[in-house]
Amino acid sequence: MSHLISPPLPASTANVPLLHHSSCSIHKFVSLSSPIIRTSSCYKPSSYGTQKNARPRRFRASFFQFFSTKNEDTQSLKLELLEYIASLDRGANASSEQQDRVDQLARQLEAANKVKEPLKSNLLNGKWELLYTTSQSILQTKRPKILRANGKIYQAINVDTLRAQNMETWPFFNQATANLVPLNAKQVAVKFDAFKVLGLIPIRARGSGRGQLEITYLDEELRISRGNEGNLFILRMVDPTYRVPA
Repeated sequence: MSHLISPPLPASTANVPLLHHSSCSIHKFVSLSSPIIRTSSCYKPSSYGTQKNARPRRFRASFFQFFSTKNEDTQSLKLELLEYIASLDRGANASSEQQDRVDQLARQLEAANKVKEPLKSNLLNGKWELLYTTSQSILQTKRPKILRANGKIYQAINVDTLRAQNMETWPFFNQATANLVPLNAKQVAVKFDAFKVLGLIPIRARGSGRGQLEITYLDEELRISRGNEGNLFILRMVDPTYRVPA
């Protein structure tokens, strides 16, 4: 999927990107001491009820504060990642140290992933822009820059039809479409079935155009995926209404 999985392409389509709760006790969420209830001959039932009800209110407040903090941490991580990769030219300008830092930030987000079964989520549907990758079949850093895909690169996925599409823009406008075969709730095998050179000239794909892609982080605006060759892909949602042509 924009290898995002990168298939071996015909020579004329070499620039087409790849498709690449819990039973825990309350003390794990809050550090409040249980209220001590003392009984006496003048004890009134209503006072017990008041004290008893105070604790759940404290718990609820701490419970939601806990998850609010987690969400803020995730948003901060996303912002840090996006700011870090902004100047890396989709990864083409990244040094090995910078690649390591991006991978570290990506793994922190992957650990915080809430969508455990992305292939069942509508959040996956739509058109995504490739922001960063380590895939050389996309970056082509050994070529002169004029012979690389310099415009934006997109990947579209539809989980309802299990179809995917990779789209380059300037200067080649190459495209590739593929069928997706789920291997589990977050990993697919990708089989390319057609390419378009310059967005116009159709070329049927050969059996060698295959790969695998695992979606490791997903929310409404960011997706992180990893290919079967270890490549990292970071994409941003740009059009959730887009559908891959049949």
